[in-house]
Amino acid sequence: MSDSTIGAAPTFAVTPNPAPASAEERARRMDSQPFGTVFSDHLAKATWTAERGWHDHRVEPFGDLVLHPGATVLHYGQQVFEGLKAYRWADGSIRLFRPEANAARLATSAHRMALAPLPEVDFMASVEALLSVDEQWVPSAEETSLYLRPMLIGTEPCLGVRASNTVEYVLLASPVGAYFPNGVKPVSIWVAQGYHRAGNGGTGQAKTAGNYAASLLPQQQAAEHGCDQVLFLDAARDTYIEELGGMNVFAVRRDGTIWTPRVTGTILEGVTRSSVIELLRSEGREVIERDISLTELREGIADGSVVEAFACGTAAVVTPIARLVSPDHDVVVGDGGPGTVTMALRQRLTDIQYGRADDALGWMRRVG
Repeated sequence: MSDSTIGAAPTFAVTPNPAPASAEERARRMDSQPFGTVFSDHLAKATWTAERGWHDHRVEPFGDLVLHPGATVLHYGQQVFEGLKAYRWADGSIRLFRPEANAARLATSAHRMALAPLPEVDFMASVEALLSVDEQWVPSAEETSLYLRPMLIGTEPCLGVRASNTVEYVLLASPVGAYFPNGVKPVSIWVAQGYHRAGNGGTGQAKTAGNYAASLLPQQQAAEHGCDQVLFLDAARDTYIEELGGMNVFAVRRDGTIWTPRVTGTILEGVTRSSVIELLRSEGREVIERDISLTELREGIADGSVVEAFACGTAAVVTPIARLVSPDHDVVVGDGGPGTVTMALRQRLTDIQYGRADDALGWMRRVG
């Protein structure tokens, strides 16, 4: 156990799992399981206290967390998390996609939720340590990866409404297959009715559990209307599009410009979102970040000035949007199929992530 100091990478003490999954069991569990339901053999952890700062960096066998019933995370939702992937390249090496961006966003989210931010060196050391013992859980089949979920939770037993004086960092890993096992399919989007993901001054720009919990009921309503995802409008005026339950939104216009809602504090600034914008601009395309009203988007789809729409996020990368649905409209984007700009962008991004194309932007980081 050693206290963490700024700029010094901590050592994660490893306690091996005494009963790791066999190769056969691992292969069976990794085969066609629903996204995020299978986990590797170990967890990486670290503890923060007001007295010692970050300490007790360790890797231990995967298992349940032990929490006091009064832990602040259970009562006041003091929690943040991240999502990133480890990719197996054809040469057998393991690469991460822009992990420093996830580390920075975790720290930003932690600040908003009054949690002790985890230093980037600790973040990267935890990923390296976990992959050093669970590298066999990184799959090699096409469109597969090891999804990494770092999180910070307030653990102090206290029913008073205040920030926790103890924080636990936990990193778990889940091997995932292709998000679309039968190929990329355009999705139908339900416009949320009477519900909003976040408001001005709230936690919309933080990656925290409460934002996602707020999206679950509207997501159920989307499913009831035959839609795959829900689109939220701004809480102030119920007019401007913001984001899906877990993805950012883009519209491709007939004149070649690409529009996306600007980040104002109520929208999560996705790592994939910023990567998409950079890739599109590197191709010479004009990407405009601005307020986009639902009426403007709907009319653009109807009159053909919006020819494609897509969503993006870590899990599904880039997802074409086929329809926009609400009680008073049902409009089909283009011909309802995947757009050429959307699919070319998806191919370019995944080629970088899986090492099939040159990483000219320096996004991939080798581990191990």
